[in-house]
Amino acid sequence: MFNKSFKGLSTALISIIAGFIVGAIAMLVFGYDPLQNYQNLLVGSLGDIYSIGETLRNMIPLILTGLGFAVASKAGFFNIGGPGQYLMGWFGTIAFALHFSQLPGIILIIGALLCGALAGGIWSLIAGVLRAYFGTSEVITTIMLNYIALYFVNFAVKNWLAAKGSDSSPNIARKASLNTHFLQELTHNSTFNWGFFIALVIVGLVWIYFNKTRSGFEIKAVGINEAASKYAGVNVKRTIVIAMLLSGVLAGLGGAIDGLGNFQNISVSNNLPNVGFNGMAVALLAAENPIGIVFAALLFSALQIGGLSISVYSNTPSEIVEIVIAAIIFFVAIKYVFERFLKKSWLTRKQQAKKEGADK
Repeated sequence: MFNKSFKGLSTALISIIAGFIVGAIAMLVFGYDPLQNYQNLLVGSLGDIYSIGETLRNMIPLILTGLGFAVASKAGFFNIGGPGQYLMGWFGTIAFALHFSQLPGIILIIGALLCGALAGGIWSLIAGVLRAYFGTSEVITTIMLNYIALYFVNFAVKNWLAAKGSDSSPNIARKASLNTHFLQELTHNSTFNWGFFIALVIVGLVWIYFNKTRSGFEIKAVGINEAASKYAGVNVKRTIVIAMLLSGVLAGLGGAIDGLGNFQNISVSNNLPNVGFNGMAVALLAAENPIGIVFAALLFSALQIGGLSISVYSNTPSEIVEIVIAAIIFFVAIKYVFERFLKKSWLTRKQQAKKEGADK
C-alpha cells in the first residue's frame, strides 16, 4: 500500500514539475519571463487573504467533481458527464431556493443542496442504468447527456426562472447563500463560503466509504475484475448503478454549492462549464485518492486564480496558464498509457511462457 501511494505521489510530482517546465519553455519562446510570471501567479493565488479566499472557494467544485469522477473510475467506468451533472445540480439548487424561499434559512439551504445533489445523481443514473442493463458505453451516453443538460437548463432558465426578456434567474434570498457576512469580512470580501467545509467533510465520507464499507469494497472489486466479482457473489449491475449514482450526486453537489455560494443565480450559457472537465484532471492527477484530490484541486485552483494576475502584472496573456495545466494533464495521461502498455506486454509474456511450459 505504501509503495503504491509513493508511486502515485512521485508520478504526480513529476507531472507537475514537467508541466511547469513546458510552461516556462512556452513563455521563453514567446519572449515572456517565466520566473516573474510564476511569481505573479503565486502572489495572485496566495499573496493575501482575499486571494487565498478566492483560491479556496475555487477548489470546491474541483474537489467534488473530482470525487465524482473518482467514484465512477473506481468501478471501472469513465464518467465524462461531470459538466452536465454539475450543471443539473446548479439548476436544481437555484430552482429550489427560488421556489421555496419562504422556508427558514438552514432548511432552505439543506433542501437546495439535496435537490442539486439529487438532480446530478439522476442525470448520471441514466447512464448507469444503460451501462448496467444494456451494456451501453458510459462514455457515449455521458457525453450526450452533457449537451442535453446544457440545452435543457438553458430552456428551463429562459422559460421557467428568468423574467421575460432576461437570460438570468433572479438572485436567491440572502438567507439561502453559503457566503455569509462573517466569511466575507474574514477574507476581505472574497467569495469564500461554507461550501469549502462541506466539501472537506464529503472528502472524509468518501474515504470512509471506500475503505470501511462493503458497498465501497464492491465498487472497487467490480472495477478490478467484473467477472470475478460476479462469481464471488457481488451484484454487479446494482453496483454499477450505485457507482454512477454516487458519481453524479457528488458532481451535482459541486454545482449546488457553486450556485448557493458563488453565483447566487443561474444564467443561460453557450458552453458546458469547464469545471466538470477540470475535475476529471484533478482526479487523474491525484490517482483517484480522495485526500490527494484536495491537494490536486488546490494546485489547479491556484493556477486558475493566480493565472488571472499574470496579465495584470505583465503583458503575458493569462491563457499561458492553460498550457501549464494541459501539460500536467498530458504527462499524467502518458503515465497511464505507459502503465497499460507495460502491463499488457507483461501479461502477454507471462501467457506465452505458460503456453511454452504446457507444450513441453
